[in-house]
Amino acid sequence: MKPDPDPRTVRRSMPTAFVGGTVIGTLGGLIGLGGAEFRLPLLIGMFRFAALEAVILNKATSLVVVASALPFRAATVPFGLIATHWPIVLNLLAGSLLGAWVGAGWATRLKSETLYKEIAVLLVAIAGVLVFGHDAGAGQPILVGSAQLVAGIVVGFLIGIVASLLGVAGGEMLIPTLVLLFGADIKLAGSLSLAVSLPTMLVGFTRYSRDRSFSVLGRNRTFLLVMAAGSIAGTFIGGLLLGIVPDAVLLPALTAILLVSAVKVWRHA
Repeated sequence: MKPDPDPRTVRRSMPTAFVGGTVIGTLGGLIGLGGAEFRLPLLIGMFRFAALEAVILNKATSLVVVASALPFRAATVPFGLIATHWPIVLNLLAGSLLGAWVGAGWATRLKSETLYKEIAVLLVAIAGVLVFGHDAGAGQPILVGSAQLVAGIVVGFLIGIVASLLGVAGGEMLIPTLVLLFGADIKLAGSLSLAVSLPTMLVGFTRYSRDRSFSVLGRNRTFLLVMAAGSIAGTFIGGLLLGIVPDAVLLPALTAILLVSAVKVWRHA
């Protein structure tokens, strides 16, 4: 395994951080993701952050993307429509908040080499969900009543764990869940996933604040602000593109990026 880089010897390009944030933010605003699954390999591979520090920086930037993507998508998916589906949001949050706390606790105890491999495996799994889950069209939910309620809590819990382990918003798993389990259409599912992701990520972020690796935010404040600024610009662009770029073109490209990223992270371990 390559040793974790010494932050004092790594020089990080601010223009590259801005451009990377913009590109990934555009994907987030377009699909309804935090974009963290694409940002994480960048933070580890290009910017040479250690695994847990990359996860924490990833979560901080994803929070910015999720918070800004919701209003930028409002022209297509208004807040009023999201509000009418609040029972679905609460159903998933009932599991995801606990899962986020548990997952963050696990991540802080894992060795770097283990965390790198877990990240690689989860990236491959997310690629699979992205392909097969997004391919489903909206329609009747596969479960109703109490069965749907229990399934929503269980799935939310699992998504919360994965989201904290990777520092992601979890939209790649939330969107297929919303489409398949609750029958939401793809654009509404994207915005509902953001509404679930924001509090879920805040819980995981709070848990990470107890670990000494959390100091990476203070040491890299300028880097974080530049990438966050690029991310906001990207979510604005993504919101404008919503409904223009077809899933048939976008999803295969995103899947390919995830698989390549997984290989790079695994080799880094």
